[in-house]
Amino acid sequence: MRLGQIRWNNEVTAAIFDGNLARPVPDHTLYDLIRRSEIDHLPLTELARQQASAHKQETPPVLPIHPREVWGCGGSYEAVAQARPEIFFKGTARVCVGPNKPIVIRPDSQCTVPEPELAVLLGSRGAILGYTLANDVTAWDIARENPLYLTQAKVYCGSCALGPYFVTPDELPDPYSLEITCAVRRDGRTVFSGGFSTSRLNRKIEALVDYLIRGNPAPSGSVLLTGTGIVVSADAALAPGDVVSIRAEGIGELSNPVSAV
Repeated sequence: MRLGQIRWNNEVTAAIFDGNLARPVPDHTLYDLIRRSEIDHLPLTELARQQASAHKQETPPVLPIHPREVWGCGGSYEAVAQARPEIFFKGTARVCVGPNKPIVIRPDSQCTVPEPELAVLLGSRGAILGYTLANDVTAWDIARENPLYLTQAKVYCGSCALGPYFVTPDELPDPYSLEITCAVRRDGRTVFSGGFSTSRLNRKIEALVDYLIRGNPAPSGSVLLTGTGIVVSADAALAPGDVVSIRAEGIGELSNPVSAV
């Protein structure tokens, strides 16, 4: 199942997606559905089917969830895994945008780059509820000045894009066979293009989640970004007006224009 959110009747509403069509789930956000499924002890997909409208409409997806917390992973695609994964706090829904909404360059950065990633939607006790695409936008010039500057490089409004929707594990049984691509277009030409396979992850996703929630019970409706497998060079640093497109077969496309603050 493909679960996310749409704007319906002037409200952000959960929806089941089927191609370009969406079935709204009235009176629920996706977070509401997750919490209700846990309280009622019903699988999320079953509850969504029960509550969804029979009417399908052509409505574009918006931010698939307003996450309670977003966490990131570093070094996930290095050839040799460190003793423990690098895990950092990326922010809350405040820093997130959905499809076709602007990602942002900090005013004090001259080298902000996209980081395409597979993202995981978490339920209680680290249950994996779905997968989507993410852009962990990073001001690399700030991060490289001093390791203590990582938060300033990673956490600010418009620094995290998610979408287009979550694909539940029953529909994406092998998250380790995804080819994720990233392209940056500027004035009609491609200034960067690259890709990687999630088969190169140096840890299982469940292991990353396990490290995240050790002594740190991330709440239901949180999102974990699993890291990127490519490095965007400084000569392709983002500029206002660029468009970043991240794609993966089986999930779809996450596209965002670039804006200055």
